[in-house]
Amino acid sequence: MQNAIQFLSGLLLLFVSWVSSASPINVVATTGMIGDLVHEIGQDKVKLSTLMETGVDPHLYKATHGDMRRLQQADLIFYNGLHLEGKMQSILTKMARFKPVFAVSEKLSKASLIHYGSVSDPHIWFDVSLWQQAATQVLSKLVEMDAANQGAYRANAQRYQQQLSSLHQWVQMQIEGLPKSKRVLITAHDAFGYFGRAYGMEVHGLQGISTVSEFGLHDIQQLKQLIVERKIPAVFVESSVPKKFLRALVAGVADSGHELTIGGELYSDAMGLKGTPAGTYIGMVKHNVTTIVSALKRGEAE
Repeated sequence: MQNAIQFLSGLLLLFVSWVSSASPINVVATTGMIGDLVHEIGQDKVKLSTLMETGVDPHLYKATHGDMRRLQQADLIFYNGLHLEGKMQSILTKMARFKPVFAVSEKLSKASLIHYGSVSDPHIWFDVSLWQQAATQVLSKLVEMDAANQGAYRANAQRYQQQLSSLHQWVQMQIEGLPKSKRVLITAHDAFGYFGRAYGMEVHGLQGISTVSEFGLHDIQQLKQLIVERKIPAVFVESSVPKKFLRALVAGVADSGHELTIGGELYSDAMGLKGTPAGTYIGMVKHNVTTIVSALKRGEAE
């Protein structure tokens, strides 16, 4: 009888272990870029929920009741950090008392970040090499949470890192195809600092690194002067930022006798729609680079 009980207990332990390794862990990511990163590494071992979808500005985002429920049910939470999700910080801090909550920017060295006084630029995904470091940290946390599936996580991460390395090289080649005088990127807000540093572009934004920051007439006049003096052919709107201010800038430059166009829409703080090329991180980066290069090349003959 005792042997039978021991045998059944052993079977029960094996069953519980199998269920534990077979059931995906419940992961919540704040932004689409982070969600895509978790998906690429976690695949079917992860049940993923992303809070901020297409066109959402993370600087201004406030958690809904549905978000709170998903955060409470999560086994693991990933967010960007560096105050990108500024209005969610207190919620994430509270959640960290009860479960693993990890900022993908947490392990980046201070020297690798762009600083404006005491504030660090949160838009780290625009430097693909920095995003590769974020991927390494996501892998580490998934393995720590679910060691039984670490083989799958490591294989997925290795494959994705190779894709990111290829992407980084591709972006470099595309930007190098632009004359240095044309490597000037002007957008609605200053989200592309890491992109500029990594790939050799001068970057200007109508607003600062956060869309919460304000700008005035002096800022607009400075940009107008820069555009006219350097004969910049295009500026770029962003999918998650109101477009009216840049359109007003274009109209103002026209009054100075210089033809300035909207070069296209870039994805800055949010990716494109699911199922579209820009609905993944790699697709978003390729869309942005292709749009930028195409628009700025139009002015080569001028």
